[in-house]
Amino acid sequence: MEHNSENSAHHEVVIVVFDGVQSLDVSGPLEVWAGAAHAAGSRYRVRTASLGGANVRCSSGLGLVPSVALEQVGGVDTLVVAGGEGAHHPDPVLVAAVRELAGRARRVASVCSGAFVLAHAGVLEGRRATTHWRHCERLAKEFPGVQVERDPVFVRSGQVWTSAGVTSGIDLALAVVEEDLGRQVALELARMLVVFLIRPAGQAQWSTQLTTQSAERAEVRQVQHLVDADPGQGWSLERMAERAGLSVRQFSRVFTAQVGCSPGRYVERVRVEWARRRLEQGSAPVAAIARGCGFGTDEGMRRAFVRVLGCAPSHYRERLGAGAV
Repeated sequence: MEHNSENSAHHEVVIVVFDGVQSLDVSGPLEVWAGAAHAAGSRYRVRTASLGGANVRCSSGLGLVPSVALEQVGGVDTLVVAGGEGAHHPDPVLVAAVRELAGRARRVASVCSGAFVLAHAGVLEGRRATTHWRHCERLAKEFPGVQVERDPVFVRSGQVWTSAGVTSGIDLALAVVEEDLGRQVALELARMLVVFLIRPAGQAQWSTQLTTQSAERAEVRQVQHLVDADPGQGWSLERMAERAGLSVRQFSRVFTAQVGCSPGRYVERVRVEWARRRLEQGSAPVAAIARGCGFGTDEGMRRAFVRVLGCAPSHYRERLGAGAV
């Protein structure tokens, strides 16, 4: 990718759209850059582009009228590929156009499943990247040359940026603004949009057991369901093995192989998921939530939160504005 100083001064941003695009993947980042242009008097210019300049229909049914034909885009500072249903099996003509423009852009980015378009275009080869948590496994399987990171809200690998699911495009756009115009401008935009400048954790906070999967064996899957339904119980390894009708050793081996983590780690993640929801929904003391979710003590819950979400429960609640601990 070449750096074009003239285009960089103008911060020319082009968002690629297509039939089946996720509307929030487009509008979220667009509002950030449009807000930067207004609030900071910057020279950001944001345009949407489709093949032939044709109108597109979002996955929600919303219609979009692009600003320009993708083939007519000249210089571009930041090329952004939105995600959505249409990104999973992209039009080869679209992929070729993205590949050509990416070679001339100073910075290339994708939102959500837009990473698949970049991967098809060869832009992600040999790089770190992320996408919506539901699609990380598929991206890694279909493009083994891409180092897929499942938890980050966005990943920067050189001048290629990829974001996780849907609204994380806003996080990526704010980070771009911070790089271009400074932290203060980005912070003011975050306040205006009522979002975090930096979220307190990664994708794991928005999805249940992000890095796990449902077991194929019914007896193991049954244990998962029991833990999911009531994580506050004393789910020792022995008790889970008994419920599965397996020896402790066999259960531990089968569970880890089928779910992707140890039984103990699974229980911890489910408990963290339950606890974070209670933190979001009310002002119950952390100690009470810890006992109710099976942690026993608030210190045990704090350690689990730091391991899974990267922050303490009090910090999580503070950032989400759920009230005093």
